[in-house]
Amino acid sequence: MKPLENIIVLDLTRILSGPFCTMILADFGANVIKIELPDLGDESRLLGPYVNNESAYFMSLNRGKRSMTLNLKTEEGRALLKALIKKADVLIENYRPGTMDKWGLGYEEARNLNPKLIYASISGFGHSGPYMKLPAYDIVVQGMSGIMSITGQQDGPPTRVGTSIGDMVPGLFRNVGIMMALYHRTFSGEGQRLDVAMFDSLVAILENAIARYQVQKEVPKPIGNRHPAITPFDSFSTKDGYIIVAAGNPKLFEQLCELLGMPELIKDERFSEYANRHQHEKELKPLLEKGFSKFSQAEALAMLGNAGIPCAPINTIDRVMADPQIEAREMLVDIEHPVAGLLKLAGIPIKMSLTPGAVERPAPTLGQDTDQILKEFLGLTQDQIDDLRHRKVL
Repeated sequence: MKPLENIIVLDLTRILSGPFCTMILADFGANVIKIELPDLGDESRLLGPYVNNESAYFMSLNRGKRSMTLNLKTEEGRALLKALIKKADVLIENYRPGTMDKWGLGYEEARNLNPKLIYASISGFGHSGPYMKLPAYDIVVQGMSGIMSITGQQDGPPTRVGTSIGDMVPGLFRNVGIMMALYHRTFSGEGQRLDVAMFDSLVAILENAIARYQVQKEVPKPIGNRHPAITPFDSFSTKDGYIIVAAGNPKLFEQLCELLGMPELIKDERFSEYANRHQHEKELKPLLEKGFSKFSQAEALAMLGNAGIPCAPINTIDRVMADPQIEAREMLVDIEHPVAGLLKLAGIPIKMSLTPGAVERPAPTLGQDTDQILKEFLGLTQDQIDDLRHRKVL
């Protein structure tokens, strides 16, 4: 049995952050009902690349869910959603603040229908504060949060992180909140409102940038791949590629110098102490790269690995997908889609001994489960469903 098998989730989210959150819930057994606009659906269905006219982007984020079309701009559509709210455990939405209230579907209305409901909202800037109504995308909050100002090569321009952390991090935070709210409900019987902002979430992961500014009163800037407090902790070039080396303590640094045939660096005053190494990082790196220039990437990694020095190649995505560790951990899974055919998707990173998750069902085609959901949860007949569809409620 999966841990969330008895949980019914109404998913009123689109694009990335919300669907990523609800996909994780579905992986662990939640009955996720994805509410989509008739004809159009989740806008991410329009994003390429495509496989047999199905969006690979959409399919990568919506596995394990059921799709129901519902026109919330109609009174009957809103009434159907209210009926579903009475049956649900969790409602998740990522409309702009005020939209759900305008439709009579805000938290207070939902709580009156179902006091046990956990109502989770995600938006760019949250449901309070002067930026509440502003639109946001990943790159907007990456810029505003300061993440881009500390990302990139030294003296280079601000750089966006290569994956959409502005969407995915708040999706993870929202899942943490949902789990805590479900736990609270087990002994209180009460649902509650969750308000997660993309902007807040990225500020929360600024890590030591805030601490460094508070203590040193210097605005952190991009410093490339190196660590702001540990040296050597960086990427280095070899004969045929880059490697990562993290020799973060005195013993590891001494081992590294010996392996590179540069024992003199150990007693060099610039590098002999931890703080000195960090202070003279610009002088140390080219010396270490000169040592690494004698080795191929594979040779350097084997040498460092045998000595127990943390190291890694900088892999391209094709190499990641062929990595034996990825295969051993089942971090790529195959699933058959009724239209697109066989797909390879990212696996589940949370490994549980008693209640593991599983990828068992592909992303749904638009509205493929509408009739089944209305019959199962609301007891509608096929004639009633056909009539609603004729009147463009579905």
